[in-house]
Amino acid sequence: MNTGLARLKTRADFLRVAAVRGRAVRPGFVLQAARQPRQDEDNPAVRVGFTASRKVGNAVLRNRAKRRLREAAAAVLPRFGRPGTDYVLVARGETARRPFAVLLAELESAVRQLDRQRERSGDRPRRAEEE
Repeated sequence: MNTGLARLKTRADFLRVAAVRGRAVRPGFVLQAARQPRQDEDNPAVRVGFTASRKVGNAVLRNRAKRRLREAAAAVLPRFGRPGTDYVLVARGETARRPFAVLLAELESAVRQLDRQRERSGDRPRRAEEE
């Protein structure tokens, strides 16, 4: 299934997103967001990464949680994600057990919360004429 979402794969990308401190916490996950670095601005896309620590549970539960987050991201981020933004979804202990419809609603509200935070901080996407 091609959703138009690019994947974050390198540790450096995950650390960069975590360092920005843009986050929305929900019972099922933590959503972190950061603008993409300058070299990626020529073709802005929504990029997303997934992580689940051992606090979530054994390997079966961690993989289940990440699969559910991948499906939720595929459903929500193409519509509500901001191009030029990297998102990281961090699984929590409840991720594997929460109803999927609730995960979708939580992800949508988390993305909107981060957009409002970004607008309040004055962090708007750069335009070509500003460079």
